[in-house]
Amino acid sequence: MADFTADFCDAHPDKVSVLGPGYANYGGATMAQGEVVTIRLDRNNSDLITLLRDEDGQGKVVVVDADQAYYAIVGENLMKFAQASGYTGIIVNGYVRDTFQIKDIPVALYALGTCSRKYIPVTQGERDVSLSFGGINFKPGDYVYTDTDGVIVTAEPLA
Repeated sequence: MADFTADFCDAHPDKVSVLGPGYANYGGATMAQGEVVTIRLDRNNSDLITLLRDEDGQGKVVVVDADQAYYAIVGENLMKFAQASGYTGIIVNGYVRDTFQIKDIPVALYALGTCSRKYIPVTQGERDVSLSFGGINFKPGDYVYTDTDGVIVTAEPLA
């Protein structure tokens, strides 16, 4: 990624949405970009595990809405799956864990904060749906850019 999010915001102010405050990067990559893949979860992350482990993530960023439930959605194992499948980043409207272990995995991981526990009972998630959080409406096929300044979303890739 040659440009930074600030450069894109300056050059394309009418095409860029900026993720609101409160999200921090816990992953090992300081920059990421890619096509949006969406998933809505009900506290349990089993559907996200399947996505990250079994699907080709080349050129993609996963956007996860866990409705800010205070359970860890992503940890060390999911980050390893994301890296192995080629995902460049994960954005979670929720919490993460294993931050000591994941800081060296080269995938960006934006979340609201940390939580040590995960939700054990399996619940059903929804794939490829529009999500709305942090002041942004995320749609499958949108494009995400992240760096140390934050996260921006556009309807199509920016040159």
